[in-house]
Amino acid sequence: MATAPFHVYDTTLRDGAQQEGMNLSVADKLAIAPLLDELGVGFIEGGWPGAIPKDTEFFRRAAKELELKNAVLAAFGATRRAGSRAWDDPQVRALLDSEAPVVTLVAKSDVRHVERALRTTPDEGLAMVTDTVQFLVGEGRRVVVDAEHFFDGYRYDPAYTRSAVAAAFEAGAEVVALCDTNGGMLPDWVTDVVEELRTGLDLPHGRDALPGDPLLGMHAHNDSGCAVANTLAAVAAGCAHVQGTVNGYGERTGNVDLVSVVANLALKRGLPTLAGDGLADSTRIAHAVAEITNIAPYTRQPYVGASAFAHKAGLHASAIKIDPDLYQHIDPTAVGNDMRMLVSDMAGRASVELKGRELGFDLAGQGELLTRVTNRVKDAEAQGYTFDAADASFELILREELTGQRPAYFRVESWRAIVETTGGRGGVPDADQRDAEALAEATVKLHAGGERIVVTGEGNGPVNALDQALRHALRKVYPTIETFELVDFKVRIMDAEHGTDATTRVLVETTDGHHTWSTVGVGPNIIEAAWEALIDAHVYGLLHADVEPR
Repeated sequence: MATAPFHVYDTTLRDGAQQEGMNLSVADKLAIAPLLDELGVGFIEGGWPGAIPKDTEFFRRAAKELELKNAVLAAFGATRRAGSRAWDDPQVRALLDSEAPVVTLVAKSDVRHVERALRTTPDEGLAMVTDTVQFLVGEGRRVVVDAEHFFDGYRYDPAYTRSAVAAAFEAGAEVVALCDTNGGMLPDWVTDVVEELRTGLDLPHGRDALPGDPLLGMHAHNDSGCAVANTLAAVAAGCAHVQGTVNGYGERTGNVDLVSVVANLALKRGLPTLAGDGLADSTRIAHAVAEITNIAPYTRQPYVGASAFAHKAGLHASAIKIDPDLYQHIDPTAVGNDMRMLVSDMAGRASVELKGRELGFDLAGQGELLTRVTNRVKDAEAQGYTFDAADASFELILREELTGQRPAYFRVESWRAIVETTGGRGGVPDADQRDAEALAEATVKLHAGGERIVVTGEGNGPVNALDQALRHALRKVYPTIETFELVDFKVRIMDAEHGTDATTRVLVETTDGHHTWSTVGVGPNIIEAAWEALIDAHVYGLLHADVEPR
């Protein structure tokens, strides 16, 4: 007996690109598509050719430049216009011209939208679906119909909405995706509607479908926070086609996160969803897509987020030390992620031991050392430090307790930072003062490589100036400093009620082009806190570059 079909359909490049603040170029889409193919999805919806010029260009270039191994491209468009013929409609012709083997048609399935948005009759709305599907199938295209506003329409007028789905199947559509376009459904509502529709149309349950059987699909938005749950409910009720976006991109609150859906289906339901080993690479791929979209990954994203398998409480750490599965719902490596131990004021000795193991230190049996490190971490966090997101600073503390001192790459004699504004006049600010340029200058005096070094640096702010001065002071002795770059800088006021006299915490993220590390500093002002974080960043970077102190 042939294997029951199951479709994973990605719409990151089309529906996901509607997210506020996202603007994908043709080059971006051509870079993301191979990653989606590598993930193992079966369909990649590239956009709306004929309606959006850059989507037309994407399909033109994709035909020549993309070599997909697992996925086929789908072109998205609408059914013919009311009162026209499918073969004469320029938008429908553009779908053919895209050369995409799959065409996905958005079709109105809510009678209210037919009458009010399309301004036509219910019968003409059904004819628009039938005519367009028949024409495209006759031209050799596989057709998916997205039944827009399906769930809202079904709850208002189930007879008409059922007729729209039936018309699509009778005309030759391979799949009808049931769209929760407004994103307001709840899982039990989805279950009831899908089961009622499937039995009413006498369609096979997805698990029993054979190749060639018509399939129901699910297209969920996340406005109710239930997109993943609604999609899983739809599959349980008989859908065998799921649509979504990587990282849950999409307008408003986003589309369903496709990786969460396929991970749940594969790891919790045993349902094969992706081709090859894509699931095991999903963390890397999700982050790679985030880099191209220029939208920072959500650290608490299920399965692939940096915090998805991060453990902080000491009670958790004690159990994880015995058996990691006690506090993890899956093995993180199944999705290409990893377990992390966070060290904080909630940490116990087990947390420190596991974190040390993660950093490459075997601390088993060193009870006195573990107690010293744990107490030091708790004391530091009481002063405002945090090591959750500052592994590099924690490692330097651990090394100090292990060896009695931190690596002596340099000794700071003194430092200072000055901000000066040139131009403008005294008194009440006027246009001249608003246009005045503020310049920052920093002087660093330190000892390294057997000599005293004095350097002045300039920057667009005091922290940037200090960073430049420290970098210039050290690069003669330690040339590898040239590869270091500050890539992120976060400031947190710890006791805001003290106003400008509040304690400040600074987190600095640094990279050498291959690895990234984070350090923390705390002080009575932002410059002092930043300086401490910068010092830790340079010491850690030199240490992990295997540079010997000079």
